[in-house]
Amino acid sequence: DACGHTVLSPESGTLASINYPQTSPNSTVCEWEIRVKPGQRVQLKFGDFDIDDSDSCHSSYLRVHNGIGPTRTEIGKYCGFDFQMDGLITSKGNEVTVQFMSGTHTSGRGFLAAYSTTDKSDLITCLENASHFSEPEFNKYCPAGCVIPFADISGTIPHGYRDSSSLCMAGVHAGVVSNTLGGQINVVISKGIPYYEGSLANNVTSKVGPLSTSLFTFKTSGCYGTLGMESGVIPDSHITASSILEWSDQTEQVNIWKPENARLKRVGPPWAAFISDEHQWLQIDLNKEKRITGIITTGSTLAEYYYYVSAYRILYSDDAQKWTVYREPGMDKDKVFQGNTELYQEVRNNFIPPIIARFFRINPLKWHQKIAMKVELLGCQFSIGRAPKITMPPPPPQNKNEDKNDDFVHSVKTSLQTDKTTFTPEIKNTTMTPSVTKDVALAAVLVPVLVMIFTTLILILVCAWHWRNRKKKSEGTYDLPYWDRAGWWKGMKQFLPTKSAEHEETPVRYSSSEISHLRPREVPTMLQTESAEYAQPLVGGIVSALHQRSTFKPEEGKEASYADLDPYNSPIQEVYHAYAEPLPITGPEYATPIIMDMSSHPSTPLGVPSISTFKAAGNQPPPLVGTYNKLLSRTDSTSSAQALYDTPKGQPGPGAADEMVYQVPQSVA
Repeated sequence: DACGHTVLSPESGTLASINYPQTSPNSTVCEWEIRVKPGQRVQLKFGDFDIDDSDSCHSSYLRVHNGIGPTRTEIGKYCGFDFQMDGLITSKGNEVTVQFMSGTHTSGRGFLAAYSTTDKSDLITCLENASHFSEPEFNKYCPAGCVIPFADISGTIPHGYRDSSSLCMAGVHAGVVSNTLGGQINVVISKGIPYYEGSLANNVTSKVGPLSTSLFTFKTSGCYGTLGMESGVIPDSHITASSILEWSDQTEQVNIWKPENARLKRVGPPWAAFISDEHQWLQIDLNKEKRITGIITTGSTLAEYYYYVSAYRILYSDDAQKWTVYREPGMDKDKVFQGNTELYQEVRNNFIPPIIARFFRINPLKWHQKIAMKVELLGCQFSIGRAPKITMPPPPPQNKNEDKNDDFVHSVKTSLQTDKTTFTPEIKNTTMTPSVTKDVALAAVLVPVLVMIFTTLILILVCAWHWRNRKKKSEGTYDLPYWDRAGWWKGMKQFLPTKSAEHEETPVRYSSSEISHLRPREVPTMLQTESAEYAQPLVGGIVSALHQRSTFKPEEGKEASYADLDPYNSPIQEVYHAYAEPLPITGPEYATPIIMDMSSHPSTPLGVPSISTFKAAGNQPPPLVGTYNKLLSRTDSTSSAQALYDTPKGQPGPGAADEMVYQVPQSVA
């Protein structure tokens, strides 16, 4: 009558004194017989030990024996307040007896211990939490039976659990280990968060928790993705049920709560059975074999219809003909899963080991008012060779099942936990927590390298742009680019506006007979002459032909065209180029001055402004056509004192202001 929380499995288990962590009653006794597989030995570890030792372990004590029954031999006898048991107690065989005697005492919590086979060297008890370990990542073995009423956890997956939570109990809640089997956990410690959510999963209620300095998560296989109920990957035709609730409301509207309504998070009514009994089921066809690791359920999610399923069984099949009821390994009873405690709450249950099947059935055993639910399956693809399929024993005959249902449901009513908790967070395929230390180290190397590379590229681009600008500035303002001095103008002419069809272009011709009048040595001197006051560029942006009254004389035998309009009276906006037309490649380096013989040309009417290279009489400065017309303002150096201009035709002297036509200056030898 002194036995407290006890779970014994073939490989591990947990045992505690009655009322732990409160004081056990006087004059009570309990004895546990532990057996593991033959050939293995048992190791015992105490998580807490507080037994009254006022009479030197005479009336209150804990005794451990090798073996079971009359042939057992004592390993040790222990008592004491806050007694620290160093190391593990190891048996010589595969059987151990633990005896607890509680005599007359006034204080003492009793004890809590865990056991496993000796191959589990990293065994911990159900009382260990993350704050007991300093490593950022570690592996431990949790014994069976760590869902204990006197331990608390806060948090959920995938966000993590508060560091004060029991490691093994959180592992059961996360679906990493089974409460009836125990198992290995891989824990990762990281920075805490301000708020921890609560949820109900695997018959463990996680509470809401406040800010903490650190939290922990579990590394898993990652096979926790949704299998298609919510997303619609599973078609409506693959969701069937034993019966469908159909009814008319007060407005004579027919409501049908079909099986395809049983999709988690879908707005609207759920699936509901027409008859509420233990023979109803909801079936899902996954189209091919999948590895099913968990299930999430809710109630009706409609406030006016407070329906939900509070307990259910799981069946699975490969052909939808022969069905197997899910049982945990080593157990001879069907596994009963904790369902919902209200209509909105999402409750998760995991399958350890996972189910490998195509067809999946949910068989409700307990419900509130009516059988109604929405579900989602968790898991991943299954390929042959990844893991062997676990075969379960066939279900008993139908008549025996019906006979057992009454007792079975009655046991469910008394054993299932129905604590009301907040919603369960969404489960995605992200439960595998990456290695924090490796990611941090990788980021610490990659980020500076990338920053240096981008900075170097930017500096190279800036230097190239700056060098190019300096090189452009170093060239002359009016000089041509060095790469194509002779052909630059020819390449640019194709981008200049073309003349209209009615104005034909007349090419500029140079008379070789007139060029020969000047000596070659006079050319550089004449080019240095100061520009005329009203000179205009020799070549304009759109003036590419010989215009009316040009200073250039066409070759003899070809009549120049004077149809082009005066560029200064043209309404077209002129675009002047900074450079004169380049010389022919075969010509001399400098242009040769041209002397026009205007005697053969007809006189210009008075109403048209002259474009002559000679200065007009009076104050009117006639416009000039080219920057090199200044060359005609000089003769050779021997006649510098001679007048440069002749008097106009038909005028008595140079003072006549109304005559605008002049004769050509006298020829120079």
